[in-house]
Amino acid sequence: MEGGLTMALCLITLLFTIFTLFKLLLQWKNQSCCYMLAYQCYKPIDPTRKLNTDSCVKIVLRNKNLGLDEYRFLLKTIVSSGISEHTYAPKNVLEGHEENPTLNEAVAEMDDIIFDTLDKLFAKTLVSPSDIKILVVSVSLFSPSPCLTSRIVNRYKMREDIKAFNLSGMGCSASIVAIDLVNNLFKCYDNSYAIVVATESMGPNWYVGKEKQMVLSNCLFRSGGCSMLFTNKRELKHQAMLKLNCLVRTHLGANDEAYQCCIQVEDDSGYRGFRLTKNLPKAASKIFAMNLRVLVPKILPWRELSRYVIANSFIRKNKLPKGAMGAKGGLRQGPIIGLNLKTGVDHFCIHPGGRAVIDSVGKSLGLNAYDLEPARMALHRFGNTSSAVT
Repeated sequence: MEGGLTMALCLITLLFTIFTLFKLLLQWKNQSCCYMLAYQCYKPIDPTRKLNTDSCVKIVLRNKNLGLDEYRFLLKTIVSSGISEHTYAPKNVLEGHEENPTLNEAVAEMDDIIFDTLDKLFAKTLVSPSDIKILVVSVSLFSPSPCLTSRIVNRYKMREDIKAFNLSGMGCSASIVAIDLVNNLFKCYDNSYAIVVATESMGPNWYVGKEKQMVLSNCLFRSGGCSMLFTNKRELKHQAMLKLNCLVRTHLGANDEAYQCCIQVEDDSGYRGFRLTKNLPKAASKIFAMNLRVLVPKILPWRELSRYVIANSFIRKNKLPKGAMGAKGGLRQGPIIGLNLKTGVDHFCIHPGGRAVIDSVGKSLGLNAYDLEPARMALHRFGNTSSAVT
């Protein structure tokens, strides 16, 4: 009797183990994945599109609203911006039409960037436009009707059941939002291709007033864009450039200072533009710290997390200053002081929104010059192209 009971218990345990393994296998098989197959950056061939020193001088001198104080401010800002003479500007600005932009000029600017990158993307990957199941376009400052997504569908005669989305007003984070949207849609649509197009409409939004916090945007923002091809087809994973393992989004819109640090407004003279306040670097550092609270446990190895917990317990117990825990590549301030991010991160992709933003985020994360070099060089070569730059 006892032998039969033991045999039954062993059999039940074996069956339970097999069932658990089978369930885990099914979960792994059905788990959604997101691979980036190709990336195409906008780089116009026309050399007259580059915003060199001579072009900058002409644009500045055309603005009759500027005084000597504003000229000095612009000169100081441009020299210290970290942006080269190889960035691109909208045609209407280079041609002197920035005060009275037209709808046709705005549409032409978008068509040039979007269709140039998509044509090259389709040619490079040999993927047919009719194979695209999901299309997401992100342009913050221009929303015509029909929308830009519809212009793409019409141009390439895409399928009738395409899932098309047009994101506007989401700023520099729009491309990440678009990728998150694609990643979630991939959970519903198997064996699909998706395209994300990210750019910004600079021509109609060039500031022609004299307020320093608003004219600053002219020094940082440039024309640019990119198109990205994604898929959840597992058989194509060996062709992928990148695989999305995890994505964490954090929204600081409830904070008034963060909400107003980069905002589209009209100045006292009625000129529309973007106001960039001194709180921008501070808000960027704060949102990074909040985001890392959630992201860090997902990407760092257990040994580093354990070391951090033990070290923090030791600090609290002995009432040592938090700065005593700083480590190379670790956070020296904020909510996760002393974590060595380099134990789980090989490369850091910091948004190159401006020199001050890069320096502030790098300092808060404890990064060195080597870690920040990609962001600084992206800013140097392309400037701040909003959502297309990350």
